[in-house]
Amino acid sequence: MKLFVKNIEGSVNEVLLESIFRQFGEVEDTKIVYDKITWESRGFGFVTFKKKEDAQKAIEGLNGKELVGKALSVEVAVEKR
Repeated sequence: MKLFVKNIEGSVNEVLLESIFRQFGEVEDTKIVYDKITWESRGFGFVTFKKKEDAQKAIEGLNGKELVGKALSVEVAVEKR
């Protein structure tokens, strides 16, 4: 299950983000979205869990929690059509 994570502070990298989410279960993939020109973080990304239950636990445990001074927003990712 893929989660959409918003309000990620610019200095946070994928390794740190994954380490925070890994406490809730096995993470398959972590991606922070960067600007294609400046390569600065756009402040959001995705974390994919192997199990749906672990993703739910991560939403409950991390939504609204502070990471490097910013409160994360964590929700189920909705695929664009």
